[in-house]
Amino acid sequence: MEGCVCARDAPVIVSVCLNAAIDVTYFVPTVTLRESNRIARVHRQAGGKGVNVARVLAALGVDVVVTGLSGSATGAEIVRDLTTAGICTAFTSVAAPSRHTVTVVDTDGSTVFNEPGPVISAAEWRAFVTAFDELVPAADVVVLSGSTPPGCPDTAYRDLAELAHAANARVIVDAGGDLLRHSLDARPAVVKPNSAELVATLGRPVRSMDDAVLGARMLLAKGAQAVVVTRGAAGFVAVRPEQAFTVHPSKQVPGNPTGAGDALAAALARALAAGLTWPECLTEAAAIASAAVASPVAGFVPADTLTQLRQSIIIEEIPVCPPSAQLT
Repeated sequence: MEGCVCARDAPVIVSVCLNAAIDVTYFVPTVTLRESNRIARVHRQAGGKGVNVARVLAALGVDVVVTGLSGSATGAEIVRDLTTAGICTAFTSVAAPSRHTVTVVDTDGSTVFNEPGPVISAAEWRAFVTAFDELVPAADVVVLSGSTPPGCPDTAYRDLAELAHAANARVIVDAGGDLLRHSLDARPAVVKPNSAELVATLGRPVRSMDDAVLGARMLLAKGAQAVVVTRGAAGFVAVRPEQAFTVHPSKQVPGNPTGAGDALAAALARALAAGLTWPECLTEAAAIASAAVASPVAGFVPADTLTQLRQSIIIEEIPVCPPSAQLT
């Protein structure tokens, strides 16, 4: 493990970023496909979903350590950027270089290009698991988010969640497909797929709020203790066995939505660690996620926007699904 610079003895939240990256954001007036595009401005920073989660938590004043895999010169740049930003790191070194991602932002929105990441050997994966097992007793909450690089097992999040539970830490999983499906065996406190990830996990369409709620209840039946399904500009649904809510801001925030889901995961982790009630947790999470859209790059939440949005979140309870509903 390298780069652990946290001065605190008991970090509250550990954010896992197995596929960390250097995020490059290009700002352009408009994108014209199959032609040369002139870039107005470039921003470069350490990224990956777990890194974005850690950035938001640190900005909110939460004790956080970001851990994961970092390789070669790109990995060293990731650690250096986070250290400069004052974020505690605990990365395990791997031989292959960490990836880059490219986000192109124009007046119509954003387009993201994600490299697959370094190929991880079995020995490198075992080394990370050992390091994680040593780190996790300091955590109240562990966030497992984003993709995994080639070579990591499909059971990666389940395996890490089981270690976290053994250390009495609560777990949030922000993923889809096999990573999410296997993690349900470890009964995570919250899982947070978006609509596309829910489809990839369950193999059924999500066209409406009712579809999202039913899909969430299927994940509950498979082991999740609570499910939050994000639906882009429509907000999100949040479902537990005894209650369900739909949550969204009263007005849309213009900007770059790329990091909004990561801000939501960070807010859920912060609320869990703080012991907020479920409605309080969801309202605060919606405000933080919406405010993150106003930031030009992922991992930041403008304080003035957040203050305004806290008063404008709409949360409505959804009638509980009857026991006869089919959840298989």
